Parts: sequence; C-alpha cells; structure tokens
Amino acid sequence: MQKDPHYYIQGVLDANRLMLSRTITLIESALPEHQELAGRIIEQLLPHTGNAVRLGITGVPGAGKSTFIESFGTMLTGLGHRVAVLAIDPSSARSGGSVLGDKTRMLELSVNSNAFIRPSPSGGTLGGVARKTRETMLACEAAGFDVIIIETVGVGQSETAVASMVDFFLVLMIAGAGDELQGIKKGILEVADSIVINKADGDNVSRAERARREYETALHILTPASSNWSPQVMTCSSVDRTGLTEIWETVNNHRAALTASGELDAKRRKQALDWMHFLLEEGLKSWFYHHPDIESHLPELIRDIQDQKLSPTAAAGQLLGFLEK
Repeated sequence: MQKDPHYYIQGVLDANRLMLSRTITLIESALPEHQELAGRIIEQLLPHTGNAVRLGITGVPGAGKSTFIESFGTMLTGLGHRVAVLAIDPSSARSGGSVLGDKTRMLELSVNSNAFIRPSPSGGTLGGVARKTRETMLACEAAGFDVIIIETVGVGQSETAVASMVDFFLVLMIAGAGDELQGIKKGILEVADSIVINKADGDNVSRAERARREYETALHILTPASSNWSPQVMTCSSVDRTGLTEIWETVNNHRAALTASGELDAKRRKQALDWMHFLLEEGLKSWFYHHPDIESHLPELIRDIQDQKLSPTAAAGQLLGFLEK
C-alpha cells in the first residue's frame, strides 16, 4: 500500500477512477493506519469540494428506486453532468442488503463513463456507514463529479442520516398500494424537499395523480423545513423516462432559491458543525469503552444489572467514576 497521501490526492484530482476507488477503499477501512491516511487525504481534498449538487433519495419498498436512479442518472449524464451514486445501507450485514443487486440492476449507468456507483460498506453501524459515505462524497466531488446521489438502502434512521448531508432530499413513492399516507413516516415528510410518485405510466397514471394530490394535502399541514422553499409533489415514470426533466428543474430551482437567500451556505455550514459534534460523540464513546478500567469492570457490572443486584443508574455512576481517577 502506498503511504504517501499525495499519491492519492493527485490521482483523485486528476479524475483517475482507479485512484478514486483506492482512496475510497482507504476511507472504508477500519485499520487505524488507513483511517489516519484517509483523514490526511480528505483534509487536502477539502478545498476542491463543495461545488456539486448533493441529492438524497429514499423510497418505500417497491417504489422502483434503482430504476429511477438509473434513468435519472442517465438523463443527467446526457446533459453533460458527472454523476456519483453512493449508498447508506446499515442493514446489509443482517439482511444481505440490496445495494450490490442495485448496482447490477443499474446496468446502463454502471458502464457509463460519466457515472460512478459505489456500494456502502457492509457490516457497518449507521454512524460508521454515514461517516464513510460522507467522506466518499467529498472524494467524489474532488474528482469532478458534480451531482452526488446518496440513496438510503436500509431502514429507520438512515433517512435522517442522508438528509443531514445533502442539499435536496427526494422521497420516492408509488400509488395504487392503498393507504398511501400510512406508508410514510411524518419525520420523512418533514425533511422532504420533494415527493415523487413513481410508476406514473400505463393504467396507473390516474392513481399516481390522485396520490400526488393526497401528498400535497398532507404537506400543507406540515410546516416547511425551509422558509424559502415549499416541498413539491410530482409524478414520473422511470420506465418511460417521463417527468425526470421536471424533477431536475425542481432541484435546480431549490438550489437557486436557497443560494440566493444564503440558506444553502448556512445549511452546509450547519451540517459540517453537526458532523464534527457527531464525530466527537462517536470518538468519546469509543474512547470510553476502550478505557482499561471500563473494559475490566463492565462485564461484572452488566451481570449485576441482569441479576438485579445493581441498578443501571448506579452502574453508570460507577463507570463514569473510573474516569475521574
């Protein structure tokens, strides 16, 4: 392994795909020496980042997310953009995940010279995968990709993790499944910049339009996350590739509105600070559990709690007390 960070930095800045992949492999590695090297590389690449459109995409099961990203990404490359597709999949260790399957399904995009698809590292916690995805995003930006698509493959808090690192958050839905509004969490609606009803084709067009009206009504009840943007509800067909141009126009309109008001810059600054605090909390947690006194006493305290000999409050107090010595 090459240990000179400039070897990787220059390769990424030259848009060398092999060097970008090697850099991302370092970012994903759990080895301390790889993490230290990756940190130095990202720090040097940072001045070359920040110019891309950061787009987050989530969707209910069966919404056709892979087909949508393939069609949408292919359209963007046709417009002259360079597109990187990254994934957050903390569930892959348990379920096997679907992101590698997604990559094989995105056959057209995966062989496109202006596209780059990177599966999430398997077996990670949400925090770990989110950290690697965020740093991978920065590496892709430095390599000249001007549209970064981050998709959630897992469930639960991964939507919030994606929303915390992108400019525009798109929620993909389908119509005709019944009880459309029951299938989406309020929390996701609150961070959505747009809801897109996919599969608006064939005899499903009228159902998609009806679902669009229902979501518009639901969004009116909620307070928009931004004072400069009202979330849009749209329909599209990934198969027929209709409605995709309008979605991209919406993303650009959102970017223009938030840039003009200064909100986009403020949002990214807040995301960077939130990220620092997150890394501090993760680092402190790791340091705590690797403290010699904690490692030696924790198993016994756990047994005492399980045997109801000690309260969780008292056990936590004892553990924290070791740090004061």
